[in-house]
Amino acid sequence: MSVSVPATTLNVVLNGFFEDNSFVSGSEATAADAEIFKALSAAPDAAVFPHLARWHKHIASKGDAINSLKAAEAPAAAAAADEEEDDDDMDLFGSDEEEDAEAEKLKAQRLAEYKAKKEAKGPGKAAKSMITYDIKPWDAETDLDEVESLVKSIQMDGLVWAQAGKRIPIAFGVKKLQLNATVEDDKVSTDELAEKIMEFEDHVQSVDVAAFMKL
Repeated sequence: MSVSVPATTLNVVLNGFFEDNSFVSGSEATAADAEIFKALSAAPDAAVFPHLARWHKHIASKGDAINSLKAAEAPAAAAAADEEEDDDDMDLFGSDEEEDAEAEKLKAQRLAEYKAKKEAKGPGKAAKSMITYDIKPWDAETDLDEVESLVKSIQMDGLVWAQAGKRIPIAFGVKKLQLNATVEDDKVSTDELAEKIMEFEDHVQSVDVAAFMKL
């Protein structure tokens, strides 16, 4: 008799194995890797199972060649993904209740270790971009200093305006205001910011993104 193990428990065990091993057996992918790859129901979450996800991505990159991988001698982790003939559940542990308890203990330990490592690293650096806006007035009589002041009055979490904008001639004495803004991508939308600038409709005829660069 055997016990079917939930996919999450299997992922925890395999993630721990691939933390110290590149492949199931030896220094290259073998049929044992293909067997475990096919046994997984879905690609593992890289945020929770980074080592397993790295291995899974590498094996997946082989495409149809997975089916022609050579056999390995005594694969170290093959027992972790034996498919049962009647269903696709993983048979990883015996029916002994003590071994089942050990599996749960190992799962909790691996998850606790991952959480501790993640908390130790702290939050990652926020992704930022620099946007250059071309802001065109209605005519040459529009005071661009006032336009710049109005635009910079827009304040949003994650938005920083450049200290000074540029006045660039267009035609017939009309100049446009070119202004840079640094934004945190998760907090400020390029289009939303442009719409806020357009709300100064008495001064602004149009707004265009002249340049966009990831920082």
